[in-house]
This record gives sequence, structure tokens and C-alpha cells, in this order.
Amino acid sequence: MSIFSRIIAGEIPSFRIAENDKFFAFLDIFPLVKGHVLVVPKPEIDKLFDLPDDYLSELLLFARPIAQAIEKSFDCDRCGISVVGLEVPHAHLHLIPINSADDLNFTRGKLQLSHEELKEVQEVILNAMGNLTI
Repeated sequence: MSIFSRIIAGEIPSFRIAENDKFFAFLDIFPLVKGHVLVVPKPEIDKLFDLPDDYLSELLLFARPIAQAIEKSFDCDRCGISVVGLEVPHAHLHLIPINSADDLNFTRGKLQLSHEELKEVQEVILNAMGNLTI
């Protein structure tokens, strides 16, 4: 099982943002910036474009309210999206508050946030999602 499958199964704790029958979203615990969220399909499929058609078509719709909440919650021009997929062999999207293309540079050092800081980021995003009018 990938680490993401273990997170989805509840074997590894996470800072959950959203979940439905097909997808799971949670905070990256080593984020590029505060507000960095991972969106993962529940089936353990390595490459994004190997996902079944219904997953591909629904992935961005699941991610949209999360991205909108990120934009409302953090000082950013927009919520950037990246698909890298090299560190964990399980398809996933990165949703990241950005102000420039360089903010999506995964070669930069990552933040090391405390449990309390991650919990605070989670609460900010969840509150913003609850206040969205879509």
C-alpha cells in the first residue's frame, strides 16, 4: 500500500480537508507554503492519466471548492495546481496558494510546521469551505 492508501484507510493520521466515495484531500505535512493540500483518488493508481474516465472528469470538480477556500484563506493571487507524482506512486494533485510560477517549484525547501500550525491551517481551510457560495 502507498502512504496515501494508508492515510485514506486511517492507518496514518492526516489533516483531512474533504472526502467522498472517490477522493480524499488532506494537508501536505511538508508543504511548500501554508495551505498546500493534496487531492488523491481512493484507488491506488500510480499515474494520473491511468485513472478511469469518471475519476479524471470528477477530480477537478472535487478539488474546486478546496481551491476556492485556499484562495480565500491565504495571501495569494490564486490556487495553483501541480501534478508531479514522483515521490509517491499514487496519483495526486497538489493545490498550492501561489503568487508566481516559482511558488510551484518543488526543488525549494519545504516548511516544517508543528502539529498545532497544521491544525490551524486545516481549520482555516475548513471554515472557508463552509462559508463558500458556489
